[in-house]
Amino acid sequence: MASELASGPDKVSVDLGPRSYDIRIAAGELSRLGSRLNELLPAKHAVLIADAALADPSIGFAESAAASVAEGGLRVTRIDVPSGETSKSPAELERIWEVMLDAGTDRKSVVVALGGGVIGDLAGFAAASYTRGVPFYQVPTTLLSQVDSSVGGKTGINLSRSKNMVGAFWQPIGVSIDPDTLRTLADREYGSGLAEVVKYGVILDAAFFDWLDSNADGLNGRDGNVLVRTIARCCRLKADVVEQDERETTGLRAVLNYGHTFAHAIEAVAGYGQLLHGEAVSIGMACAAELSVRLGRVDASFLSRQNRLLEALSLPIRVPPMDLDSLMEAMRRDKKTEHGKLRFVLPTRMGHVELVDGVAERLVADVWRACGVE
Repeated sequence: MASELASGPDKVSVDLGPRSYDIRIAAGELSRLGSRLNELLPAKHAVLIADAALADPSIGFAESAAASVAEGGLRVTRIDVPSGETSKSPAELERIWEVMLDAGTDRKSVVVALGGGVIGDLAGFAAASYTRGVPFYQVPTTLLSQVDSSVGGKTGINLSRSKNMVGAFWQPIGVSIDPDTLRTLADREYGSGLAEVVKYGVILDAAFFDWLDSNADGLNGRDGNVLVRTIARCCRLKADVVEQDERETTGLRAVLNYGHTFAHAIEAVAGYGQLLHGEAVSIGMACAAELSVRLGRVDASFLSRQNRLLEALSLPIRVPPMDLDSLMEAMRRDKKTEHGKLRFVLPTRMGHVELVDGVAERLVADVWRACGVE
């Protein structure tokens, strides 16, 4: 691990047999998109599905990506999708299918996703379902999608009453990550990704957590070298989990949900969009560590060390004003609850977490209060 962080590898391989692929991580990857596709496919047509915000001339990422694909000799059909979670809808998916149909898309075409997690989920599901599957390539442009959602093959859309309820596992043929795309991210969006970065250190790699702690200034300053090393390590850690539990059949992927049981309740009560996902996860990790202290699984120094790094990265660790009963009810509805029993991913030491069942609601309520709920 130390050698990887020292050198900043520009390629992470995800070993899934015939569905294996490489994640390329380097400044300038966006301009190499056309050549990357040519290395992998004989395709002559690309459907570029992009976040509409990236079409802004002051950003220019959508134009740059389209130009690179065209330079690679592919005909480009570009579909701009409105920003935000509401685009992960059946209506938007149908619109994309219809444009793909009109453009003559077939199994020799390739769908390219350019944007954050919403675009990756939506474009990936469009690729998985159109003609029962066309090749799919990921170009994540937010820190959260670069370190998390672009790895692992989860795709899908939301229904009116349930998030990510319809989808498919559909692995990309490759991923290109260009840290230069992070320069246009708003501070809150960038910070939202940093919460997931810290999560990887806490759940899987104590040495990585130490490294993040030592490089907080570089992370805050969006230092290119620090970002390449950070993104590469997060991708490697998630790939290790996905390789062992690609379709979530063994339960191993549950470790990636550290802090999320609390976070999902916060998001549900606050209303989706009031807090960014990473902000809710940061608070959720603080709550989960507090619960672990109260269960005697870690000591108070673990809690303070984790929270100190989160605060150094300008992330919240206190629950905003919310009703305790509403938070508890949201937890009971969480898909990770089984037979009415609350379950949590909790640390036992830095770099290791376990799934804990049957935690008493009284204790959980005490944790909510300790984290700011009145």
